[in-house]
Amino acid sequence: MKIVCRGVRGATTVEHNSAAEILQATEELLARMIAANGIDPEDVASVIFTTTPDLNAEYPALAARKLGWMDSALLCGHEMAVPHGLPKCIRILCHWNTTKSLKEIKHIYLKDAATLRPDRKSMLELAAVSVPDTQA
Repeated sequence: MKIVCRGVRGATTVEHNSAAEILQATEELLARMIAANGIDPEDVASVIFTTTPDLNAEYPALAARKLGWMDSALLCGHEMAVPHGLPKCIRILCHWNTTKSLKEIKHIYLKDAATLRPDRKSMLELAAVSVPDTQA
């Protein structure tokens, strides 16, 4: 099987611009992306984290570091300030080396971010994927 680099997308929202909420939501989203796709951090080329401009209390990439991703290339930035854009939104784009096809990749959209991709009906079902406790 041929290994290729695939993009795995995810997004979630928070209610407040607080470090605790940004980290908790990002950690939950990343954990669900990992669980849904079977991502091994050793196979991750890089990850881009973005927030809407109304979120700046913490770097969302810190959540990946808390999950043990110490050697992965991580980058944070802001999304464009589009007037009709979803507020208080955190997005993740994970570049993952895998043998999976594009159709096998499971993108995860949680909370209000589920409205970003109404064409992906299974995303709401994926939000119910159980995630192991990462607070250990």
